[in-house]
Amino acid sequence: MIDPSGPLPKYLQLRAILLEMIEEERLPVDAPVPSERELCRRFGVSRMTVRQAVDQLVAEDRLRRIPGKGTFVARPKVHMPKTLTSFTEDMQSRGMRPGSVDLAGRTVEADARLARMFGADQGAHVHVLERLRLADGEPMAVERSHILASRAPDLLERRPPDASLYQVLEDEYGIVLDAGEQTIEAVAAGEREAELLEIQPGSPVFLVQQRTYSRGACVEVAHTTYRADRYRIHLGLESPRRVGLR
Repeated sequence: MIDPSGPLPKYLQLRAILLEMIEEERLPVDAPVPSERELCRRFGVSRMTVRQAVDQLVAEDRLRRIPGKGTFVARPKVHMPKTLTSFTEDMQSRGMRPGSVDLAGRTVEADARLARMFGADQGAHVHVLERLRLADGEPMAVERSHILASRAPDLLERRPPDASLYQVLEDEYGIVLDAGEQTIEAVAAGEREAELLEIQPGSPVFLVQQRTYSRGACVEVAHTTYRADRYRIHLGLESPRRVGLR
């Protein structure tokens, strides 16, 4: 209950109560939040207090507002991985069911930019695999992977549907991916990505460009569009040494 004489403002106490209800699944994902009137009656607070508490949880992405319908419990965001792991392994480690829909698969000649990223000759053959990545049946990302055909000649024919690309590279070609680098930027979703990800065109998304290596050689160049409403980025920070200060 709300403690009027407690050290925390009433709206923060109410926020903590609602958050506890969400985490204990008394308010499960996608469930509607009780109305302002109901929350005022149940906890003996003003509408202003209720609005402040709900606004705080909306800002924290724990609740979401749908115009004309109400406020609902949001799906928790997924932290973007900071280790080199496949989407399949990442979702499985979170207790989610990974899925994949093949959108396109073809072999093309690398243009100057792509060849430079691979450290290969322009015109080198590259497999392009485009997939919609799912978690528990929900669209999460659109991924376009480029693999040097010289490293995995018949990849498009040998890769089983819905299989982990990294696992296929290791099992079928002996390629163990051991390093990578990413560039992440926020962009607006185009019409095609928005349709695939089931979001509105122009919605914010994360565009991740990644190069993945095996024994120092670039094997994969990937461009992945992640739903910003389902992902968050968490970074650890270190303070540089303050030389000369005691």
